Amino acid sequence: MFKALILGAAAGGGLPQWNCGCENCNLARTGQIPSSTQSSLAVTMDGTSWVILNASPDIRTQISANPGLHPRSLRDTPIAGVLLTNGDIDHVAGLLSLREGQPFSLYATGEIHEVLAANPLMQAVNPEHVPRVPIALDEPVTLLPDLTATLFSVPGKVPLYMEGETVQTDLEGEQTTGVHLQAGGRDIYYIPGCAAVTDRLARRLRGADMVFFDGTLWRDDEMLAMGLSHKTGRRMGHISMSGRDGSISALQDLGIGRKIYIHMNNSNPVLRPASPERAEAESAGWTIGQDGMEITV
Repeated sequence: MFKALILGAAAGGGLPQWNCGCENCNLARTGQIPSSTQSSLAVTMDGTSWVILNASPDIRTQISANPGLHPRSLRDTPIAGVLLTNGDIDHVAGLLSLREGQPFSLYATGEIHEVLAANPLMQAVNPEHVPRVPIALDEPVTLLPDLTATLFSVPGKVPLYMEGETVQTDLEGEQTTGVHLQAGGRDIYYIPGCAAVTDRLARRLRGADMVFFDGTLWRDDEMLAMGLSHKTGRRMGHISMSGRDGSISALQDLGIGRKIYIHMNNSNPVLRPASPERAEAESAGWTIGQDGMEITV
């Protein structure tokens, strides 16, 4: 049976974010709403061997918080692999916490492997113990027995640290990908970063059994209106939940079995259980992901 474990439901910075005094962060600090670590998902077929989707900077804490990921002997891990969907800091920095010579496979597109190889810090994750496994787009690879993954392009942009003077936020290539997991005849999708739901993406997701989807912002100008940033969600390469072009509307009529938001920014009002925005998302059939949430298919 396929099981997904949400290790971290928040976007970069987590909730509360270390330097943020917004309403959500203050509520999380006082325990009035749940805290969240940075975006990551663990998947398994047997509860014994796991693959981590994106290695967040909080991965050490996430492993400690979930007994199924603990060592079973003196030097051991049930983590068989890590798969990256892009090169964002909040998805790759956790690799540096996995540098103690423990074998596992590192899966990503060729372009993302090149980005990691160009960073001297990432050589601390010794390739002799952690083989780099390049994945071509739209070509399935076996992650675990009875579990395959296919990476596919979704609209997005290059990581922040690679931006130049001109930034294209709707690139489709190897730099921003979604994951199609196939297990026991079920189709599960993991898309933590996405700038728009194109017709091609909508066709791909139609009839899926489960979709974990980018929930960064409720509205495009959310962070501007709150005085937290000068960037819109679109400029950051993330589709909003609400609005005519938002993900709630775009995925509403695709016959998806279960829809779960992950990668939510600390500013997003859906993080408050009593907010009208949370009620609107849930009435549209969405689950708001939380750290430690387990979902089986």
